[in-house]
Amino acid sequence: MVCGKKNWIIPDCELPPEGEGIMKGHESVIIVNDSKEKATVKVKLFFVDREPYEGITWTVEPNRVKCFRMNNPDDMSGYVVEKEIQYAMKLESDTRIVVQYGRLDNRQTNLAYYTTLGY
Repeated sequence: MVCGKKNWIIPDCELPPEGEGIMKGHESVIIVNDSKEKATVKVKLFFVDREPYEGITWTVEPNRVKCFRMNNPDDMSGYVVEKEIQYAMKLESDTRIVVQYGRLDNRQTNLAYYTTLGY
């Protein structure tokens, strides 16, 4: 049995600045493709004050895991995510996948990192 779902929502996205220190602030989406088929994932970004953006596509090979970083325009199909703005993400895959979101925010003295599954 293949694990996962085809549609995912990540409601709490915000790309932090890099901050100081060895580990740089970032956010990422980690996708596991537990199927025997390549997963093609269409990404839609929702914003507070503008229309959604839909020009991002990700690919994850069969039986693989892949990390996509929001601060890397190559991972975002050339789209540059603005830092420190609230947005949400919808992922639509042509095969079942499992999605995890992570954010490293070191704007403060105490390093803050968290991960959560999408919905």
